[in-house]
Amino acid sequence: MPGATQIAPFSANWSGREQPAGWQPWLITRAKTPTRYELVVDSQTHKVVLHAVAAKSASGLAYRLDVDPMHKPRVRWDWRVVDLIDTADNTDPHAEDAPVRLMLFFDGDRTQLPVREQILMDTAKLLTGQDVPYATLVYVWENRLPKDTVIPNSHTRQVKMLVAGSGPEKMGQWQRFERNYVEDYRRAFGAEPGRLIGVGVLTDTDNTGERTEAYYGDIQLLPPLTGS
Repeated sequence: MPGATQIAPFSANWSGREQPAGWQPWLITRAKTPTRYELVVDSQTHKVVLHAVAAKSASGLAYRLDVDPMHKPRVRWDWRVVDLIDTADNTDPHAEDAPVRLMLFFDGDRTQLPVREQILMDTAKLLTGQDVPYATLVYVWENRLPKDTVIPNSHTRQVKMLVAGSGPEKMGQWQRFERNYVEDYRRAFGAEPGRLIGVGVLTDTDNTGERTEAYYGDIQLLPPLTGS
């Protein structure tokens, strides 16, 4: 099935479902306990949103796309973080957890990557049973690092995290973000992005062993700003 050009909103679903229409499970490895996701009516907005609960777990949901980033270079989303993960540190691979992550998946020419990166991708596919994107840009809520910090991945150079928000301020409140992900990709990877082939959400506590919960609102792709 070809990818879509816009993301199906969580708010268009009925509450009580575990998996929103059009979204699929996204695994890190089959060995990890999956995070629990459920569509619920949010008490603050009275809209259907995605509720995530992680307890020593890590898995996400992904939505397949096929978008030219230059036509829709902006992404807007809402999330509500209930609380920070006290011992999380996304610069430490042994404590790399987050209450919320928004992942953008990009296509590219894998044959141009170093052999080590190609082997890592092949291994990841064996462990998860799913194709691995050429590159992944992850917007994350961090405990301490300042907004706009780029965090490299300790295993692969094809995954970069970017701090969208940080610290305990506004915990428990809905927050809206809007980013030009093309500009963020250029800064994180030092290159032009390929086609946007998917988005994902991920709430995880597999490294810290803690428990956390969060809520995700609708995610939208937007055209360039007028005059840009």
